[in-house]
Amino acid sequence: MSLERESKDARINVRLAPSQAALIRRAAEAQDKSLTDFVISSAAEAAELVLADRRWFRLDEASWETFEALLERPAIFKPRLAELLAMEDRFVD
Repeated sequence: MSLERESKDARINVRLAPSQAALIRRAAEAQDKSLTDFVISSAAEAAELVLADRRWFRLDEASWETFEALLERPAIFKPRLAELLAMEDRFVD
């Protein structure tokens, strides 16, 4: 479900220094966003980056076996992907 379509009834209350509040307000204004929209989008983006960089995953036995099987299967040559990657050299200065 898209975050924009979810009901927004959860709250997070924070305390911050006046200098932090001023900095965040200036940044929200610079992006022409409301303070709420700026804080939510910034926090969500930071959360996605943190979670994307996780190095430890917990899997049940069946999921681990599926994961291992995918890692161990032979690579499949993709001609169209090879062509696309070869084209990249033409665009690099």
